[in-house]
Amino acid sequence: MGLVRLIRRGLRQLDKGLEKLDTPVIPHVSRPPADRMEEVKAFLRSLDYANEGARAYLETHLHRVALTMTMTPPPGPTGRVLELGTFMQMTPVLGCVFGYREVRGAYYGPPGRVDHKQVTAGGQVIFRCEVDHFDAERDRFPYPDASFDLVLCCEVIEHLLHDPMFMLLEIRRVLVDGGRLILTTPNVVSFTAVARVLHARENPQLFSMYTDPRKPAGETEIPHVREYTPAELEEVLRGAGFDIEYLFTEKVAGYEADLYYRDILEMNDYPTALRGEQLYALGRKVEGAPLTRFPKFLYEI
Repeated sequence: MGLVRLIRRGLRQLDKGLEKLDTPVIPHVSRPPADRMEEVKAFLRSLDYANEGARAYLETHLHRVALTMTMTPPPGPTGRVLELGTFMQMTPVLGCVFGYREVRGAYYGPPGRVDHKQVTAGGQVIFRCEVDHFDAERDRFPYPDASFDLVLCCEVIEHLLHDPMFMLLEIRRVLVDGGRLILTTPNVVSFTAVARVLHARENPQLFSMYTDPRKPAGETEIPHVREYTPAELEEVLRGAGFDIEYLFTEKVAGYEADLYYRDILEMNDYPTALRGEQLYALGRKVEGAPLTRFPKFLYEI
């Protein structure tokens, strides 16, 4: 190894050592048990879908949905659960498989609007729930304090335009003490993101495209505004008063560059843990935990 390379390597190690002084430490947390994944998949495949496109969408995302569901704790004192940004896939699982007494959905829209949804299997209604509309980063959630044992916020935080901590603190408010938050989002420092940066062709965000504006009103969505690193996700969860029970990443099928770029990172002494394309976290509300309303890395104050 040449002298210049040795010096550069030493400087990189020094820089990383200094960074660690200010960077949150992500705990080494085991993955949740996967003993109910196949049960969840079988249940979802048994449901009726509006068309083959909807069924194909389910199959594309089935592994992520089922893996998310493995973090679901049993019902607690209220027996109630809320899913933000519901697509009516996880909601029936929560009621029919995990036994929550009341399942509530929420979606972006004018406050006060409530949709009444139902799910069928073999033509028979097996699940019903109400879906409330509001802006999760600006509107006070339409629920009293301590209304739910569990809140799911899956593939939502990366779409927020203004104030993600408002949403997380509202989630905290509507949870019982010791209640859980399941949060999933893409990982902006995945092996795929590293590969895209090095090749300088694609955006490192896993999904950065806009919806076709020619689609009818109501069918377009806010694209990914900001994707998070595992350390950032840990920081916002702790800032909102959550202890972390699970924080892990998972590879997404179709992104196959990981082995080559893992070797490049290892050879240059960069971390290779938590480099999957999908981030999963389970947080537990801690009564009296210190709160950080505006984390410095996230807001320009």
